[in-house]
Amino acid sequence: MNTIFQYDENFIYVIGGDLKITEDEEIPSGYTDVPPEEGLYKAKFDPKKKMWFESASKEYIESLQPKPQPSEMEIMQKEIAELYYLFAVGGESS
Repeated sequence: MNTIFQYDENFIYVIGGDLKITEDEEIPSGYTDVPPEEGLYKAKFDPKKKMWFESASKEYIESLQPKPQPSEMEIMQKEIAELYYLFAVGGESS
């Protein structure tokens, strides 16, 4: 059994579209036996070169990255700023 990998009409990899076929079966249209490389965010297949490449924009990839957590210093600076504000407006803290 061989695994084949599905791509859509724009040659974008279809997650969950992989199939198993026997060695004597023909690969159907919209599939390839070339596995997408690991680490691609939006894999796109080039049938002429028989290879996958990254099609996601830099902005798209960056949007998927988790936002960094504030450091202890940043948290303390924010808390101090809030205390100064409360003091300035005459508020009371709980």
